[in-house]
Amino acid sequence: MKYLIIYAHPNPKSFNNAIKDAVISKLTKEDKSFEIRDLYALGFDPILKGSDFIGFKEGKIPLDIVEEQNYIKSADRIILIHPIWWFGMPAILKGYIDRVFSYGFAYRAGEKGIEGLLTGKKVFILNTTGETQDQYVQYGFKDAISKTFQNGIFNFCGMEIISHQFFFAVPTITDADRKNILKQISTMPF
Repeated sequence: MKYLIIYAHPNPKSFNNAIKDAVISKLTKEDKSFEIRDLYALGFDPILKGSDFIGFKEGKIPLDIVEEQNYIKSADRIILIHPIWWFGMPAILKGYIDRVFSYGFAYRAGEKGIEGLLTGKKVFILNTTGETQDQYVQYGFKDAISKTFQNGIFNFCGMEIISHQFFFAVPTITDADRKNILKQISTMPF
């Protein structure tokens, strides 16, 4: 089984980076095969251009997109690690999805409507937030984000969400709470 970690946070000292390191440690200890796509470190261009659409239509897909699509094709399980900013994913990750999960690769129109083309792939999403769980639930943000990510992106493309974990109020929790989160990650069934 091959894993692909897609990571989106620009600060190497962030708690998201600690989460990424905990996931890597777990996969390494379990002798799992994995690749990491650190979008900021790669300098991934998130801007979907008109030339990208022309390339998709003509079968001349830009090389940076082909490279990322090959990582996704070869993965059985995909682990996304990123913060929730302004109640959504970082722009670099949104742009990655816009460019890489393209028509003809991730989905297409079929006789019965849209068909997801990435079937058989399982997804784990690990998100940090700045607000508390109570606030996310009270205002409906948790459900809205979950539905958007799970149904609007991954299920739409034929992928199966195994787990979507929110780690709430990360800037204000204690170091002991952060250590408990990292310990929890070490027991997750990726």
